[in-house]
Amino acid sequence: MKQLLLWCVCLFFLKVSGQNTLTNSKDLISSFEYEIRYATPNNFIGETLYDCAECLLQPEVAEALDKANQYFCELGYRIKLFDCYRPLDVQKKMWAKVPRATYVGNPYGKGSIHNKGAAVDMTLVTLDGCYVEMGSDYDFFGRAAHIDNYNFSEEILNNRKILFEGMRNVGFQTIRTEWWHFSFKKTGGYPTLNEPLPCD
Repeated sequence: MKQLLLWCVCLFFLKVSGQNTLTNSKDLISSFEYEIRYATPNNFIGETLYDCAECLLQPEVAEALDKANQYFCELGYRIKLFDCYRPLDVQKKMWAKVPRATYVGNPYGKGSIHNKGAAVDMTLVTLDGCYVEMGSDYDFFGRAAHIDNYNFSEEILNNRKILFEGMRNVGFQTIRTEWWHFSFKKTGGYPTLNEPLPCD
């Protein structure tokens, strides 16, 4: 009985630590474009927040993202990733700069789904890596980023429709204020993580 209890405790800590359970997007079947902004000072904070540009996700989230990318490839696009798993300490730095729950998850409340490794910030590019217009830049905090804003050209609205439908079809959901953000629907069992990114 004592050994069984010890085994259960070990399993619990392995689950909570979480880092070993996250999947690197570079290990998936399909290939992605990357522009991990928080590994550079080119972001809304103006500071480098990550030590390296890695995209880690919960395994089933990574699998769904892989399916989405294969779907987009059939349409002549592929996914460009801006952000995936985000340590809680980074979330706290963001909140200290921009304490607005409309755009930044409160780390002292529910936090961000990024802190669970169950959300991605992304866009589409063509298979040749060319830019696809979505109506605003990534991390633009304003009306132009809202998904219920239809004051755009037919081209932009169509691009957004392709993006939203492709992601929703594999189990992601949108949020109103950020066209680039997609949270996986099944997030209840994932712990909030604060492990650093695995940088060499």
